[in-house]
Amino acid sequence: MKHIVTLFLFYFSLSFSKAQVVADTNAVFIDNIKEESSLLKKTDLYIDSSSALSVNDVLNKRFTPLKNFLPRKSLSPDLITYTFYLKIRLANNTKNEVSGYIQPGLYFRYFELYKFNGQLSSASDHDVSGFRKISLAPGESCYVLAVIKPLKNDINYISPYFICDNYIGKYKTFIVGHKADIQIYGLILSGILLMMILFMFTNFIISGKREFMYNALYSLSMFLLIFLNSTIVKSSSAFTNLYYSYFDFFLLVTGTIFYIAFTRKFLDTKNSYPSLERVLKYAERLVLVLLGFYTFLNFFTTTYLPQFYLENFMKIFILVIGMIFIFFALRQKNRLLNYIAAGNAMLVLFSAISLMLILLKVKPTEIYLAALFHYYTGIVFELIFFLMGLTYKNRSELIKGIKEQEALKLEAEKKDFETQLAVMKAQQEERNRISADMHDDLGAGMTTISLYSELAKGKLADNPIPEIEKISSSANELLSKMNAIIWSMSSSNDTLGNMIAYIRSYALEYFEDTGINCRISIPEKLPNIEVIGEIRRNVFLVVKEALNNILKHAKATEVSIVLERVEDGLTLYIQDNGRGIDLENIRQFGNGLKNMKKRMADIDIEFNIENKQGTLITLHRKVTTF
Repeated sequence: MKHIVTLFLFYFSLSFSKAQVVADTNAVFIDNIKEESSLLKKTDLYIDSSSALSVNDVLNKRFTPLKNFLPRKSLSPDLITYTFYLKIRLANNTKNEVSGYIQPGLYFRYFELYKFNGQLSSASDHDVSGFRKISLAPGESCYVLAVIKPLKNDINYISPYFICDNYIGKYKTFIVGHKADIQIYGLILSGILLMMILFMFTNFIISGKREFMYNALYSLSMFLLIFLNSTIVKSSSAFTNLYYSYFDFFLLVTGTIFYIAFTRKFLDTKNSYPSLERVLKYAERLVLVLLGFYTFLNFFTTTYLPQFYLENFMKIFILVIGMIFIFFALRQKNRLLNYIAAGNAMLVLFSAISLMLILLKVKPTEIYLAALFHYYTGIVFELIFFLMGLTYKNRSELIKGIKEQEALKLEAEKKDFETQLAVMKAQQEERNRISADMHDDLGAGMTTISLYSELAKGKLADNPIPEIEKISSSANELLSKMNAIIWSMSSSNDTLGNMIAYIRSYALEYFEDTGINCRISIPEKLPNIEVIGEIRRNVFLVVKEALNNILKHAKATEVSIVLERVEDGLTLYIQDNGRGIDLENIRQFGNGLKNMKKRMADIDIEFNIENKQGTLITLHRKVTTF
């Protein structure tokens, strides 16, 4: 009977103890920990769903083993607004004080530590961001109660650790400074993105085109997202908490807004694709409004589920907009549109791979099995296609600008040519008028003077008057010169055939009754070449001067005038069989020869005179086409 009473009292004491506090866990002897140790298996958990209980109230609640509660470390979204209490029994079996730090996990907006050994007291005598220090006296054993409140994000996870006091520096350096392959990959991509950003901003400053600015701002958002994910991961600070609870999603959404603005400006959807412009414009405004609402929920409410669902809705909405754009682009045949669509397709494809890895809970034993690897890769491929599109558009606009400038230049040259042509036409019309007037008025007058002179000479045959002979001779000479001037001024004579025919007629008439035999050789078919009045007049005057010198000084009996077609143009030869020109003593031909050379130089005709069994004068004009 005595044993039965004893057993009953022992059972009652156990039941009473269990009603006050949860069954005692096995103590963690911190004096045995050399550097750091996980406390997961010896930690109990209580969740205050109201977040209204005091620490003293919580001590009387029933705790459950943490290892049974967490099939995975991350907290589900419906628990984010709850307060979590971790209870761990620590013991120090040495004769010296032992100190260390408790880390409950990562990404909490609130963390406080208490000691309970019959009396509750704060244990946080020294604060290291994300850690709380605790010290146990020699032989001391107590419960430690950690109070934590998660961030408004679904990346919070509970994984308590004890870190020795002398190891805390190395531990923080390791978990924050140690970079996994995916973080190194993110830093490399950040460098690439930074170069893209500098390139875009430089082009914006130079060209002033807003699509470069929008693309640079989108790239900047993605750069900050990837860079911060790769540098502040596993760290504990106020900025880290702000980043993971709000700023990372803010960067994603603002980047999307800049991306939509870039697409609208880059493709000029307002003028080129009105239907797409409406979709993108309203999508941009809706995303901006939803971001404002998301900001309000994050900073001004204590709930999380509405914010969580809104975030997922916005992600799905952005994905749908991307799919709509890709579908629209596939129906168009526009290279610029295809560049943007290809960038979108890359991001959607790699994002889908990333999501699949997350849903399948694939353990990232290799970098290519990490979800972030594929998401980062999608962003970079998207930006590369954007850059290719911008380069193509710039090149196209440059070519178009050059063509427009050339067209304007050609138009200006055309107008200038038309002006010159009009001036030349007006000048030629004036010449034609003058030549007609000279022919009608002066020609008739000179003919009359010559006629009356001849009549006077006939009547005074027995008593000739020298002055009348001079008047007759001067009138005939003047009439000949005037005919030559009229011939050179008339545009109807601007052909090679007309010029040669005129020279032939003049030469035969000039040597008539002089005793000099004039032979003229001309190709049967003369090329149809335009010869303007200035050239015809100068060539005729040189030929006239040459014939005059032959008649007066050469003592020749024969003259040959030969026109030949040569490989690079036309050559006119004037050859006599006289005594030949004395090149050592040409004073008698000095002025005439200088004038002949100058006239030919003025119209770009080569002139040459030589003594070759008489005098040979060569006129050569280069002609590219016949």
